[in-house]
Amino acid sequence: MTNKIPLAGVIGAPIAHSKSPDLHNYWLKRYGIKGHYVPLHIEQGDLEGVLRALPKMGFVGANVTIPHKERVLALADIVTDRAALIGAANTLIFRSDGKLHADNTDGFGFIENLRANADWNPEVGPAAVFGAGGAARAVIASLLEVGVPEIRLANRTRTRADALKEEFGTKINVVEWVQAGYMLEGARTVVNTTSLGMVGKTEFKVPLDGLEKDAVVTDLVYTPLRTALLKAAEKKGCQTVDGLGMLLYQAVPGFERWYGLRPEVDDATRNFVLSR
Repeated sequence: MTNKIPLAGVIGAPIAHSKSPDLHNYWLKRYGIKGHYVPLHIEQGDLEGVLRALPKMGFVGANVTIPHKERVLALADIVTDRAALIGAANTLIFRSDGKLHADNTDGFGFIENLRANADWNPEVGPAAVFGAGGAARAVIASLLEVGVPEIRLANRTRTRADALKEEFGTKINVVEWVQAGYMLEGARTVVNTTSLGMVGKTEFKVPLDGLEKDAVVTDLVYTPLRTALLKAAEKKGCQTVDGLGMLLYQAVPGFERWYGLRPEVDDATRNFVLSR
């Protein structure tokens, strides 16, 4: 590493709500690393110019969030297989040879969160996934990668779910949204990738009668931390995993690449982010 202080940040519009600066700067301070991580509100028309300028300003990389996660793929020189499969990138590395490297660590964060917080075996039965947006793409790709035998998928707009089935293959079985409750029967992994249940959003109202106690249930929503879905699953005896861990674990690979140290996701990290 050179004598320059490494800089990184998160690019989006809006971006003031992001917890990423709190998380990365906590790790920088914890490990005594001289570096900075900043929020960068960048409009879509300025994205390409900003990406070309950041390395000249000392930036070694950046996270990317809405609305730029898809467009950065077209601007990158190198795209990882998983980012290409998901169709979006959330982690950029500005390489010393001048090339822009794009990756997606959302699926990694999702899987690591489940493995760390539940007694979970993805291969023992089907997964039920609610939603067919960008987050669902990362979830589906990662579930298939770790050996889930079947994914039952429901989305309020069926055409988006059908498009994912066409892209990801025969292990995806699409269920009409009005019948989404039925796909819980026998499901061993249950995932809400929608914004339903988030503070200020519509409630998650899918009937949970078919939910079985041996299922692991996770909600990507983390405001509130214990969503109505997770509370209902707990009452049925299910293992539940909140969505905050995914945010924490997806940040690990980028931090390691930018600052040269692999940070630990532990109770102290989690409690710090919750306090912000």
